[in-house]
Amino acid sequence: MKSRKDNLTKKFFTKFLIKMCIWTIAFPIVFLIFGYIVDRLNFQWLYDYSPKIYHNAINLFDSIFTGHNIIIFGLIIWFVGFIVMLYKLIKTIFYYVSLILNASENLLNKDIEYIELPSGFEDLQKKMNHLKRESEKNERLARESEQKKNDLIVYLAHDLKTPLTSMIGYLSLLDEIKDMSKKQREKYISIALNKSYRLEDLINELFDIARFNSETIVLEKEEVNLTLMLEQIIDDFYPILTENNKEIKLNYNDKILINGDSDKLARVFSNLIKNAISYSSDNLITIDVETFNDFVTITTSNKGKKISEEKLNKIFEKFYRLDSSRTSKTGGSGIGLSIAKEIVELHGGNIKATSDDNFTKFIVNLPIKNNK
Repeated sequence: MKSRKDNLTKKFFTKFLIKMCIWTIAFPIVFLIFGYIVDRLNFQWLYDYSPKIYHNAINLFDSIFTGHNIIIFGLIIWFVGFIVMLYKLIKTIFYYVSLILNASENLLNKDIEYIELPSGFEDLQKKMNHLKRESEKNERLARESEQKKNDLIVYLAHDLKTPLTSMIGYLSLLDEIKDMSKKQREKYISIALNKSYRLEDLINELFDIARFNSETIVLEKEEVNLTLMLEQIIDDFYPILTENNKEIKLNYNDKILINGDSDKLARVFSNLIKNAISYSSDNLITIDVETFNDFVTITTSNKGKKISEEKLNKIFEKFYRLDSSRTSKTGGSGIGLSIAKEIVELHGGNIKATSDDNFTKFIVNLPIKNNK
C-alpha cells in the first residue's frame, strides 16, 4: 500500500530531477560548443552585408566568450532555464492538487459511481475508487445497523407490556381475592414471578443495547484460572438447567491459566452457555477445553437445529438475531455474540461457529499464560 501510495509522487519528482540533471549537464556542453563554433566561423556574408554589423557582432561574441564573461553569461542562461522549470514544477503541483481536490469531492458524491482521472494517475484512481466503495459500504452497514437497533428497541418496548400486564393482572387477583386457596395463590405468585424475570431480561437487553453503543470495552487483565471460572459459571446456571431438565458436562485435563479480564470473559461464556441451553434439543451440553501450542480452545457443543451457512456468516454481527420471533424465549437483543466476539479479539483470540445436522458448536481460542 505504501509503494502504491508514493508511486505518483516518486514518478513526478523523478521526472523533474531528470530534467534538472539534463539541463545542468547538457547546457554547459552545448554552450561551450556553440562558443567554439562561433569563434571558428568566418562570417564573410555578414561583412559583405554590413562591415559595421559584422564588427559589432564579432566584438559581442568576443566579449561573451572571453574570460569570466562566458561563465557569467552561462550562469544567467542556466538560471533562467532553472526558473522556467521551477515554474512548470509549481504549476504541475497546483494542477495535481486541484485534480485531487476535485476527485476528493466526488468521493462522497452519490451521483458519481466511478472517479476518472487523466492518464498517469491510474494508481491514484484505483485507490480513490476503492475508498469510495468502502465509504459507501460502511455507510450502508451503518444504516442497516441503526435500523436493526431501532427496530429492536421498538420490539423490546412493545414486549415490555406483555409481562407487565400479566404481572399486574395476577397481583391484582391476589390482592382482590382474600380467600383464595393456597394452591391457587402459589400458582399465581409463581406466574407473576416468572413474568417479572422475563421483564427483568427485557430491561437488561435495553441496557445492553445502550451500553454497547455508548461504551468502549476496556480490559482489566489479571491471572485467570479458566477452568475454575467455567465451573463457577456452570454452577450459576444450575437453576435454569434444572428447570429445563438439562445438564452441562465440562471436559478438561489440567488447570488452565490465562491473562485476561475475568468479568468480560465470564460474560462471553455465560452468553454461549445461555444460547446452548435455549437452542439445545438434547438434555446434554458439553464444554471441551483443550490446549494447542500457546492457545487454549474452548468448544461449547449442543444438539439442535442446523444453522444455515448464511446465518452463520451473520451470527456475530451486532443486532443480528438468529431467532427473529419476538415471542420466542430464545429471542435476545442480538448483541450478545457481537460483544463476545469483541471481547475475545481484545484478548488476542478468536471465536467462530459451526453447525451441521448433529451439533452446533461455538469455538473460542485464547492465548495461554501458563499451563500446569
